Amino acid sequence: MQVTFLGTGTSGGIPVLTCGCEVCNSLDYRDKRLRVSVWIEVDNKSFVIDTGPDFRQQALRERIPHIDGVIYTHEHKDHTAGMDDIRPYNYLHGIQHLDIFGHPRVLNQLKREFAYAFDEQKYPGVPLINVHEIENKPFSIKGVDFLPIEVLHHRLPVLGYRVNDFTYITDVNFISEEELEKVYGTKVLVLGALQRQKHISHFTLEEAIEVAQKVNAETTYLTHISHKMGFHSIVEQELPSNIRLAYDGLKIKL
Repeated sequence: MQVTFLGTGTSGGIPVLTCGCEVCNSLDYRDKRLRVSVWIEVDNKSFVIDTGPDFRQQALRERIPHIDGVIYTHEHKDHTAGMDDIRPYNYLHGIQHLDIFGHPRVLNQLKREFAYAFDEQKYPGVPLINVHEIENKPFSIKGVDFLPIEVLHHRLPVLGYRVNDFTYITDVNFISEEELEKVYGTKVLVLGALQRQKHISHFTLEEAIEVAQKVNAETTYLTHISHKMGFHSIVEQELPSNIRLAYDGLKIKL
């Protein structure tokens, strides 16, 4: 199993082009963060969690050859705005529909924002998709098991996912003990950590470290990182030995 971080950043805060802060102007490639997403390769299958506004760029960079399913965490635009860019995968190997998975609330939002992809009479070239509703219950895609983990992003329920010994949770500021039970025993945990300062809907660095230490995975990678977090090279030095900052393009094997 291999996991590639397509993006580890966020749309929040001041736009990078006008920010002018030292982190945004850093020459360290690890400080250049596209919107958060991961690519999972497991059992000869290929899955993407979330398609943000940067999905096309990310797919080209990593040369993703095919996709067996797109799984959505929630409906915010920085996680869904790139859905239109799945279209090339409809035609790479003949005309094929792509399976997308999400909570009914998320799928309803996609239907409003990408109505042309859901019309009965489709314009030629629009994304071809098969829609699958999921709840906070285990499900499988082509023989690969996914275990949803429901967390809160302020008051919005968001789904994280566990695949074998890999767990991915982003956009989170609260995890119940019941849901955390699903995470224990995972070897690699990915957890959202926006910044150092308190935030209404995201874990701070300190809060994420506290949860990571409670789970005690072999390695925890922090993602959904704001420029307010500081330089990658400096933050890394402050972290416990089994907690790391993720960065765009990072590949991990399990």
